[in-house]
Amino acid sequence: MTDHWKVAVDPRVCVRTGLCVASAPAEFEPDRNGRGRARSETLPASEAVLEVAESCPIEAISITDADTGKRIFPPEP
Repeated sequence: MTDHWKVAVDPRVCVRTGLCVASAPAEFEPDRNGRGRARSETLPASEAVLEVAESCPIEAISITDADTGKRIFPPEP
């Protein structure tokens, strides 16, 4: 596993709870419609980013390994 993840928030799924922005403001910000988004397509791998993704009530956040493309969250079925 690398030390960087590709993080994406699906704007079609996000319901604007603001949890990601409130929990990790250094990594997430609201878009112009109030939906959460990662501040950068690639973020440093961290427990905080994983916890935010796991806390999203509708799993709108996906995380993949930036080097291998392996899915980190949500886990493979």
